[in-house]
Amino acid sequence: MDKRFYTFLIFPGAHGKLRRLTIPPYAIQAALVFCAIGVVTVLALGTSYARMLLKVSDYNNVRAEREALKTQYRSLENVVSRTNAKLDSLQSLATEVAMAYGFGEARRARFPQSVIALAAQTNTTVDSGYHASLYAFNILKSATLASSGPGVKKLVPTLPIAQSNIPSIWPVRGRVTAGFGERLDPLDGEGAFHAGVDIAAATGTEVESTADGIVLEAGPDAGYGKSVLIDHGYGITTRYGHLSRIDVVVGQEVKRGEVIGAVGMTGRATGPHLHYEVHIQDTPVNPAKYLHG
Repeated sequence: MDKRFYTFLIFPGAHGKLRRLTIPPYAIQAALVFCAIGVVTVLALGTSYARMLLKVSDYNNVRAEREALKTQYRSLENVVSRTNAKLDSLQSLATEVAMAYGFGEARRARFPQSVIALAAQTNTTVDSGYHASLYAFNILKSATLASSGPGVKKLVPTLPIAQSNIPSIWPVRGRVTAGFGERLDPLDGEGAFHAGVDIAAATGTEVESTADGIVLEAGPDAGYGKSVLIDHGYGITTRYGHLSRIDVVVGQEVKRGEVIGAVGMTGRATGPHLHYEVHIQDTPVNPAKYLHG
């Protein structure tokens, strides 16, 4: 058996006691192995750390680029939103001017969508279908008027718009919290075109039709929540949004002052109120001009 050892002499100083340290060869070998493992481990950790730093740097660059793109996208989105709001406002103004002076497309009463709504109702009674059809026929008579120009022969005599078909009452009594036109959206803070007026009222307050007409839509409608759309003929429609309940059905004939639902906060709403719109030839106009009393 190998009895060799490594002896180390330690001289602590001129007056110190000589010390001798005897170490077997395997201890030296083990120490060398541990040193080699330590060096390899340190090198591996250093390499891994360097790679991590590179990945973090790349990630930060990608994140910075993404944030820059998101900022640019939001900026472009704001520009597009403001442009669309201005276009909607100009379109509304052009329609009101055209209606006021009686020229262009505004002179033609559009083909009433109420006829389409009535055709879709297969479960209505004979009596209600008769009254709705008679009402639609009266609207169709006004839709056959010629559009413009001297010498153009009228198909039927000119029919004035019935006062009962003009939306001229408050759909609900309350405080107007948002007007018609451009504004900041209360939910996302972005610029947007507000196509109607918001009238604050307690949840459950009855909402009335502002004129005689026929119900075109009655149900959920995206941001409007529970909504009712009424065709009053002559190209005039009104919309009632964020309702808590709906008391009418599609194709139903309604009269001015008739209850069609109740105030709520369904859809994109921050509180109970009625969103009310007036459209002429499918273009929103300021409802405040038709709110009297």
